[in-house]
Amino acid sequence: MIRVHDVILSEDIATAKFACNLSRCKGACCVVGDAGAPVSKEEIPVLRKAFKELKSELNPEAIRVAEEKGVVQGDSNSGYEISCIDSGECIFVQKDDAGVATCAIQSAYYEDRFVWEKPISCHLYPVRLKHIAGFDYANFEYIPQLCSAGCRRGEDEGIYLADFLKDSLIRRYGIDWYNDFLEACNEVRNGVNE
Repeated sequence: MIRVHDVILSEDIATAKFACNLSRCKGACCVVGDAGAPVSKEEIPVLRKAFKELKSELNPEAIRVAEEKGVVQGDSNSGYEISCIDSGECIFVQKDDAGVATCAIQSAYYEDRFVWEKPISCHLYPVRLKHIAGFDYANFEYIPQLCSAGCRRGEDEGIYLADFLKDSLIRRYGIDWYNDFLEACNEVRNGVNE
């Protein structure tokens, strides 16, 4: 384990190589799973606003689910997650002509139509956070059907997971934390290579 300030991270976050490969995985992290992406209570109003603003661009089944069950499900005890349609697909999924799933919120953000990129849990994936007793615990959630194409690309191109997640980690913890995190990653990698 690596500790950087109040964050405890699994060492494989420092040593794994990973870079999303959407053309190969087709955005599987947005469509496969037994639950929606975890979100914080603070993100719920932004997600509801995104739904209202992007509703006309979403799958009709996604609209039905969001209107019947809510954009977000859960509670403060069990946690909150974005609603999904029956197939497991996030309600914010859009698919291109090649069948690649992307996030409607993120697309709108890139097009300057929405001011927020996407939930932090989505931005950090395949790293998952749990907050326990004042600490964030970060683990690399390797699921072969979701992550193998990204791991292959990372290996082929020499991209570490820690580097791939730079923007999302800075968004979550800030640049000073990220610089300290990179130092810790280099120490772990040097220890692995000795």
